[in-house]
Amino acid sequence: MTQVLLLGGTFDAYVLSTKLHESGIAAVYSYAGATQTRRTPALPMRVGGFGGVEGLLAYLRDKQVTHVIDATHPFAAQMSRNAIAACAAAGIPLLSMERPGWSPQVGDRWIRVPDMAAAAQALQPGDGRVFLAIGRKQLAAFAGKAEQHHFVLRVVDQTEEALPLPADRYELIVARGPFQIEDEIALLKRHAIDCIVSKNAGGADTYAKIAAARALHIPVIMVDRPQLPQRPQCQTPEQAMSWLKKSL
Repeated sequence: MTQVLLLGGTFDAYVLSTKLHESGIAAVYSYAGATQTRRTPALPMRVGGFGGVEGLLAYLRDKQVTHVIDATHPFAAQMSRNAIAACAAAGIPLLSMERPGWSPQVGDRWIRVPDMAAAAQALQPGDGRVFLAIGRKQLAAFAGKAEQHHFVLRVVDQTEEALPLPADRYELIVARGPFQIEDEIALLKRHAIDCIVSKNAGGADTYAKIAAARALHIPVIMVDRPQLPQRPQCQTPEQAMSWLKKSL
C-alpha cells in the first residue's frame, strides 16, 4: 500500500497536499512548525521535527512510508539533508519539489552572497535603513551591525520571543504574502529603505519586493540557496504527482 510523507511548509506543498487528497493517495503532511500562521492542508498533519536522520528513519519504518516528497522551503537545508540520508538508508524513493530561484533582471542591483553571515558583511556604511525580509531565524547574523544600521523586519506571525537585536534598532512588520509591487514600493518609501537583504526563495508570493527595489534603484543583497546533494527534483505539484503515479 502506498503511503506518502509530504515534507511541507511552502504554498506549493499545500497545493500538492490538495492534489494528493483528491487523488485518494494515502499521505501525511509534515510541518516543521516554524510559524504559527499556516494554511491547513487537506491531509492528516503532523507538526514538529523528527529528531534528526535517525528519528526520521524510525518514522519512515514505523509508518511504512513508501515515498517521500520534500517540498520544504529552499532554505530548510537541514531537513532536506536529513530526508536524503534517511531515504537512502531506508531504500525509499525521494523527490524534491523546489521552485526555481529568481534571476537578476535589467535594472536590478544585486549583490550575491553565499549565506547570511556574508550578507551582514556586505552591508555598506551608507545602508542606514535596511529591510530584512529573511524571517527571524537568522537575525543573529546582523546583531553586530545594529550600531551602524536600523532594520525593518518582516515576519509572518507575531511572537513574544526576544529578537537578537537591540529593541531601538529595529521595527517589526507582521505580514504574509502574496505582496503587490505597488504596496512594496509604498513600504520601501515609507520606511526610507536604503538596502534590502533577501533570500533567493523563488516563487511569486514575495517577488514584489525585488521588483519594487528595481523600480526604486535600491540595492538587494541576495542570499543564494544552500548547496545540497544531488537528488531527483521537480518544480511543480503537477510534476510531483506525475512522478508519484509513475512509481506506484
